[in-house]
Amino acid sequence: MDPPTDGAPAPVQEDPAGEELSEKVSPSQEQTAIAGPPHLSLIREEPPSTSEKRTPDIDEKGARTESNDSPSEKHAPGEPQPETKRHFWQRKPAPSSDLTPAELTALKAIVDEPLSAVAFSALFRFSTPFELFLNSLGLICAIGAGAAQPCMSLMFGKLTQSFVTFGAALGGDDFSAVADMFLGVARQDAMYIAIIAAGMYVTTHIYMLIWSYTGELSAKRIRERYLQAVLRQDIAFFDTLGAGEVSTRIQSNTQLIQAGIGEKVPIVVTYLSSFVTGYIIAYIRSWRLALALTSILPCISISVGIVSYFVGRALRTNQDAIAASGSLAEEVISTIRTTKAFEIQHILSRLYRMHVEVAYHAQMTNMISQSVLMWVFFFVLWSAYALSFYYGTTLVLDGIGDVGVIVNVFMAIVMGSFSLAQMAPEMQSIAAARTAASTIWATIDRVPTIDSLSPAGLQPPTCEGRITFSNVHFKYPSRPDVKVLKGLSIEFQPGKTAALVGASGSGKSTIVSMVERFYDPIDGSVMLDGVDLRDLNLQWLRSQIGLVSQEPTLFATTVKENIAYGLLGTPHENASPEEKFVLIKNAAVEANADSFIRGLPDGYETNVGQAGLLMSGGQKQRIAIARAIVSNPRILLLDEATSALDTQSEGVVQEALDKASRGRTTITIAHRLTTIKDAEHIYVMDSGMVVEHGTHDQLVSYDGSYSRLVNAQKLREEKHHDPEEIPLVGTETRTSADDDVESVISVKPEGNTRPSKELARSVTLRSVASAITNKDARGISDNTLAADKNYSLSYLFYRMGKLAKEALPYYWCGTFCAMVTGMVYPVFGIVYGGAIQDFQGTGETLRAAGNHNALQFFVIAIVASAFLCLQCLFFGKAAAILTSQIRNSSFDALMRQDVSWYDEERHSTGVLTSSLAENPQKVNGLGGATLGAIVQSLTTVVGGAIVALSFGWKIALVGIACLPLTLMAGIVRLQVVVLKDRRNMIAYEESSKLACEVAGAIRTVASLKRERSACAEYSRSLEEPLRHSQRTYVFSTGLYAFSQAASFGTIALLFWYGSGLMATQGYSVKNFFITMMSVIFGSMTAGSVFALVPDISLAKGGAASTVTLLDSEPTIVSDDGAQTLPPDVKGQLEFRGVHFRYPSRPRIPVLRGVNLMVKPGESVAICGASGCGKSTMIQLVERFYDPLFGDVTIDGVSLRRLDLANYHNHIAIVSQEPTLYAGTIRFNILLGAIKPTEEVTQEELEDACRNANILDFITSLPDGFETQVGNKGTALSGGQKQRIAIARALIRNPKVLLLDEATSALDSQSEKVVQEALDKASRGRTTIAIAHRLSTIQNCDRIYFMRDGVVEEQGTHDELLEKRGG
Repeated sequence: MDPPTDGAPAPVQEDPAGEELSEKVSPSQEQTAIAGPPHLSLIREEPPSTSEKRTPDIDEKGARTESNDSPSEKHAPGEPQPETKRHFWQRKPAPSSDLTPAELTALKAIVDEPLSAVAFSALFRFSTPFELFLNSLGLICAIGAGAAQPCMSLMFGKLTQSFVTFGAALGGDDFSAVADMFLGVARQDAMYIAIIAAGMYVTTHIYMLIWSYTGELSAKRIRERYLQAVLRQDIAFFDTLGAGEVSTRIQSNTQLIQAGIGEKVPIVVTYLSSFVTGYIIAYIRSWRLALALTSILPCISISVGIVSYFVGRALRTNQDAIAASGSLAEEVISTIRTTKAFEIQHILSRLYRMHVEVAYHAQMTNMISQSVLMWVFFFVLWSAYALSFYYGTTLVLDGIGDVGVIVNVFMAIVMGSFSLAQMAPEMQSIAAARTAASTIWATIDRVPTIDSLSPAGLQPPTCEGRITFSNVHFKYPSRPDVKVLKGLSIEFQPGKTAALVGASGSGKSTIVSMVERFYDPIDGSVMLDGVDLRDLNLQWLRSQIGLVSQEPTLFATTVKENIAYGLLGTPHENASPEEKFVLIKNAAVEANADSFIRGLPDGYETNVGQAGLLMSGGQKQRIAIARAIVSNPRILLLDEATSALDTQSEGVVQEALDKASRGRTTITIAHRLTTIKDAEHIYVMDSGMVVEHGTHDQLVSYDGSYSRLVNAQKLREEKHHDPEEIPLVGTETRTSADDDVESVISVKPEGNTRPSKELARSVTLRSVASAITNKDARGISDNTLAADKNYSLSYLFYRMGKLAKEALPYYWCGTFCAMVTGMVYPVFGIVYGGAIQDFQGTGETLRAAGNHNALQFFVIAIVASAFLCLQCLFFGKAAAILTSQIRNSSFDALMRQDVSWYDEERHSTGVLTSSLAENPQKVNGLGGATLGAIVQSLTTVVGGAIVALSFGWKIALVGIACLPLTLMAGIVRLQVVVLKDRRNMIAYEESSKLACEVAGAIRTVASLKRERSACAEYSRSLEEPLRHSQRTYVFSTGLYAFSQAASFGTIALLFWYGSGLMATQGYSVKNFFITMMSVIFGSMTAGSVFALVPDISLAKGGAASTVTLLDSEPTIVSDDGAQTLPPDVKGQLEFRGVHFRYPSRPRIPVLRGVNLMVKPGESVAICGASGCGKSTMIQLVERFYDPLFGDVTIDGVSLRRLDLANYHNHIAIVSQEPTLYAGTIRFNILLGAIKPTEEVTQEELEDACRNANILDFITSLPDGFETQVGNKGTALSGGQKQRIAIARALIRNPKVLLLDEATSALDSQSEKVVQEALDKASRGRTTIAIAHRLSTIQNCDRIYFMRDGVVEEQGTHDELLEKRGG
């Protein structure tokens, strides 16, 4: 640590992490310092120490930045900690907080969410009165459809009695009269059954049509309201919520809710109606027998209640795990370049598999619970058959009833009770909807303290722009144990420009966040023109503010629309397109953006791509500046607004910002003095307080904190030039994959830059690269999740089986059990036919036959329930394995895709995240219980047909001839639904992408007041799938209704035809009923299969999407026999005549014959205008892409010939925008390690952190290396994230170090220290640096200046200055 400067007004302490601390200490601080140990012990409840301590500083994300604990109190490097061993991704328990009860209550209100399932009625909270009326009408029809089956049993009983009576009279004298009477009664009852079938068709069609229609509408509203609720939340809500979780919930949870409020509800009512009607009829016909059979209800009810509890818990756990995996997937996919560069796909896959494992165990719990329920239910149900025939025989012998009454009561009770079994899956869907709605409803009902959609609050007619912080204390809700602002009092004068400077984590960005009212102070107040911000209307407040952040966020639309978003919430929002464009163009001119925008292919109508991927960092920043000033706000907040610009553009833009700042209250946060030295007042921040303030000249004269910042930025004096004035033309950093856009941008020079070569001209040249590109452009692969191939169902079954081979034994066992269960119904028909004929007997003969039949039914109960339980267990286990394998394999497939694959808009983060969540769930819908039901049903159909043909081939042939009607209707409906689902899948992926985009950019959305417009845009994206669905409803629901009613029609036909055969002595009663029951159960089972058509269609779409992803093969792979670099690799890099164009824009050249060599151990800088190909060269070195022509080599070996993983072990990259993952600091740093993480010693870890100047900061944190960094590192400041990223790069001890603006996010003091560390780390390594600031490249061994994709100049810093060139 440097000694204090002589003559300084106060002792200067420099944070070992490179962050300068307070030089000017307030009296209260002096008292704190004097009272050191006792004061600290009172706060932290630690014993007094003789060593002087200092309260740790707090960064602007709630992390501690410095500690002066004596060395004796720190653990030595590698010393084991007195705690239980944890995995490197886990954190230890958080320390106790010193919050007051009021603060705890305030912070608790921000993060608490209820988790209990919502009431069923609450699912329809967003339905309109008219839709509720339609639903009521549909329920009435459902009641009628449900009553049809028990009513049919009434006719069935009468027909049975007629057949038995006729059978007993066959030996009589007056056979002809008996036959005529029998035919009349039988055919009349058959006609009644046909009428019931027609009524069932009409009512089923109506309720299915109504509820499908209203369910789709309600689901649309729920999606809209959920996104609206998400966007209205305060920023604290997003500190722990990832955009991927929003995308997952808006797709997965709302899909579950839609299933629970659609046709599932009337189907449940149908079953309930069947149950109630059946029992009413049974009690009317014979209350004794009905009462005896009612004993099955308590058993069923108790088992259902117990199992439902466990099922609900398992479903909730499963959904939470899926949401967590979605959040991780979004984080990983959005930072795929970092993942590829460090070859950490296997580590991230392991983390993803942990979430999948949790979901797997929850699914297993659910499956076991349902299997137990099926066992209990069907054992009780089939046992009731035995009871009914045993007790029914007794009633007949006692003369209380006849066989018609017994069959009527028995069938009515069985149909009613069986309806409860059929209702279980539908109730499960409703339970899943209630559980899924709990999270959605909690968000919708959560009204934040800072409500962006609230109309409440003052809206003054004018705004002067005076901002006052009065004794403001603040802690981030995500880090409540540390304080960020400590009694801050500061006033920003109206119409004046003020600058905030200070070390990373001093609270600068927190002030900007509080002016925007992203957060409210815990104590004190922030006022605008003397009015507390909490009393102002939030939309009005933000309409007075223009914000430009350090990392600009653009939306996937045109340049014009992106700038026009700045007009939202202003009087110009509803202006004519012509008036808006004038404002947009003027703002672009002021932001120095008009020239490059007009040079784009479509000018202002050019789409910027997802998150602005088609723009360079500097271009995104200038568009963001134009967006901020287009509405002429009274307050301008510039949080490193020019950090991404090159020196020349910065000067022009800064001049524009200076002009735009006149008459406005402007707060600037900056590290470069060129952007703040002309500010009318400068505030120096440290530890959440102002330690110095004044003008630039005043602060320099103090020789304090600011003076040291000035000295840190000074470059060595040049003989002919002032370094601050040296223009480093157009050196914008390229952060996206599409540098190609910049090729067009350079057509028109900006500012006073020397005119560049016309790139547009080069497009017409017939170069080798052009020929290759034109050839490739005609054969670009079209791998996409949105346009899947039309795979056959059999092929998809084959692929899913191949994917989860370990599940196949369970599937085979489950299939065997399902076949046994399926044969239960034909066997039942045989026993039933014999039992009916036995009722022709009397006395002891009837008693013995009744006992024997009851025993047979009881055996069937034991076998059927046991095998059905096993069927559920095996298929459930197999489905859980398959689902987990699909999730894991899909994630692994995403990890192996080329970077260029992610450049395509159809492979956006939102689409891929949603697919990961949805596709396994869709396949699971078919791969589990549904598949078992299909196998069981097919067995019943085939087995029933065989049995029927064996006992009565004539009636059997009539029944079998009716099956195609049912099958055809179902097959047609399957095709209709599949087509609808495929179209909807594409449409909903687009809407999900939009939801993910706006949730991931919530700060920008909030500052632009874009919540309402984003919701409106999302609503429009849902219209197309809704229209497609509505077009198919009438046809598809009609076919479904026909398939359900066809079985009743078959029964009527068989009775009509069978009665004729009986009357002509063609059949016995036994043969008729065996044939009849076998065909009836076959027909009814065939009809019930098509209730599963939606599950089949969804599964087909999900499986096709999964197969498409798994079959997408990357082009950049390590070939068989690829070389590995030796351990003593030298690190000589060479570009040999490299031509390159991005695959997504093959017509525009980026690199044109680049020849460049970096010698071993040499430090090289690459600079140049935007689009010159700087970052493209970095990406080619990383082998994210391959050159179209030419080659990139290391130590003379082509990168194409090297094993990619081995090659990446020798290189490391630090990018401009550091990428951290949710987890601990230890986890993030160890991601860079080459060897297994458990082999990395604590000493090696600390050495990497020490070289990155981050070790002392980490050890000062309450949890040290186990501190959670938050989603994408949101718990840390930009500088802290960057230094952790540097440590991650250094821990692998790379031979080649790539620095893509590695120090751009650091303040001047930190930059100086970190740059020294990087200079030291670069020794002995081949280093390629891209930079804007001269201080970061002036000491490089060689500097390459690029223009238009070629190297124009090269030399040392001094040599290039002498040339006075670019």
